[in-house]
Amino acid sequence: MKLPLIKHIVQFVDENDEDYITETLEVLEHLTEYAGLKDEEIDVLGEMISNLYGALEVHKEVKSGVPKKEALNNFMKRVQGSINA
Repeated sequence: MKLPLIKHIVQFVDENDEDYITETLEVLEHLTEYAGLKDEEIDVLGEMISNLYGALEVHKEVKSGVPKKEALNNFMKRVQGSINA
């Protein structure tokens, strides 16, 4: 996951609507089911899906009143914690 990309997506959600991201996720997840994709292509799709879900998580925290910087840091701590576990 790339924090700058997640931050950029959160900005998009703030300026537009999270429905765009939700619908994008549905399309990307559907694409991963296509048998003709190479492993590298699936990896790229998976990375994008992870970043989009991460942005939605951060946006959700910000909506609940957590400052954006803190929400981003909290998210990355959770990611790091799950990797180290």
